[in-house]
Amino acid sequence: MGGCFSTCSSGGKNSTLCPPIRPRRNRTKGLFPERVINLQQLPSVYSRISTNGKSRSSCIFTQQGQKGINQDAMVVWEDFISEDAVFCGIFDGHGPQGHLVARRVRDTLPLKLLSSLQSHNSRGNGATSSCFRKGKGRAGEPLASVKDCSSEDPFLTLWRDAFHKSYKSVDKELRSHPSVDCFCSGSTAVTLVKHGLNLFIGYIGDSRAVLGSRDVNDSMVAVQLTVDLKPNLPREAERIKRCKGRVFALQDEPEVHRVWLPNDDAPGLAMARAFGDFCLKDYGVISVPEFSHRILTERDQFVVLASDGVWDVLSNEEVVEIVSSSPNRSSAARILIDYAVREWKLKYPTSKVDDCAVVCLFLDGKMDSESEPEEMSISAATNYSYNSGVSESDDVQNPEPSLQRNFTIRSTEDDMNGRAHVTADGDKVPVIAEDQNWSGLEGVTRVNSLVQLPRFSVEKGNV
Repeated sequence: MGGCFSTCSSGGKNSTLCPPIRPRRNRTKGLFPERVINLQQLPSVYSRISTNGKSRSSCIFTQQGQKGINQDAMVVWEDFISEDAVFCGIFDGHGPQGHLVARRVRDTLPLKLLSSLQSHNSRGNGATSSCFRKGKGRAGEPLASVKDCSSEDPFLTLWRDAFHKSYKSVDKELRSHPSVDCFCSGSTAVTLVKHGLNLFIGYIGDSRAVLGSRDVNDSMVAVQLTVDLKPNLPREAERIKRCKGRVFALQDEPEVHRVWLPNDDAPGLAMARAFGDFCLKDYGVISVPEFSHRILTERDQFVVLASDGVWDVLSNEEVVEIVSSSPNRSSAARILIDYAVREWKLKYPTSKVDDCAVVCLFLDGKMDSESEPEEMSISAATNYSYNSGVSESDDVQNPEPSLQRNFTIRSTEDDMNGRAHVTADGDKVPVIAEDQNWSGLEGVTRVNSLVQLPRFSVEKGNV
């Protein structure tokens, strides 16, 4: 939780617990106050939470599915760049070390973004915060995407560049990380910063953000803030094919298009952009985020960020209805996941429930004033189940069979069992092999079949 302490290393035998790092008022003339925080200090950062719980304006919850170790990660960081700024993020890992990748991104990406924004001050930019909040266009409408930022909107350009540089830096560090192998593992990311009435959003992969708002009739409506960046999107498929990657779906799961190596039916990644997954980075999979900006209105109530374990079984409208009708705000994320798990069991009774993670950010900055002992005990029990036997250290290698699964990646052995490939154009390519039962929704992948991927890379280098 955000309120835990770390031990100061400089005190020797007389060392004491480091006090939590509390936000300071901005006394600098720049737009963003200078705050130097490193990874070791993150557990001591005041009002930052990354496990089941709540903050002043949000609640977060994650629950392990039936596929092994929970590979979802989440974070809410209030007072992020100023007292009216909140950072939120959901990260869905995949592959043998997906849980380590997701946690690493969760911890490093906000720091990279903070550093990038603060470097704006050191460059002596003379723009004022009033320009930042004013915006151009009608309230409630998305103002800018990654393509339409211009010199007339300097702060949109600033935020776009900050997100781009942060995502690029994180992916670069993952490539050379000494203890996390990201060659066949990766993570999605959907991140946002609420600053005053502004929402700045950056994302890759298929985790999603949805806004709950009220229409003119005072009815709740769902507004999707992100696009699921899957390989079957025309722009994504075109880029991947231009880089010699292949995009097609298997016959037993025609709705799931995947990315494959040029000459081998592996690894079968079900998204077009991700952190890590370096076996596919030369073949069109990228970590460049999509960026958008939206000005909030008084009709906007909350934002829900969630991994695909939620969106695979619940529609945007259902999610907004569940959150808005929750008996109290502090339990909204947990209740939403309860609904999602129930839907998994009803819709796919023979399939394994996916990991789920949810962040509910309430835009008026208010939460329930009274604590709820029952909810706290449920959260504690879930935390115990989630953390039992699992360390969050990036250096821990978990040898459990839980690593042998993921719906996001299909392996060579799984794909060669008497099935036909379905290309993006609808053509079927038969694959002859002995029959074997396998359901794509079960999310089971054999890790040993992925061992062949480095061999493909070596062969490519010898050509």
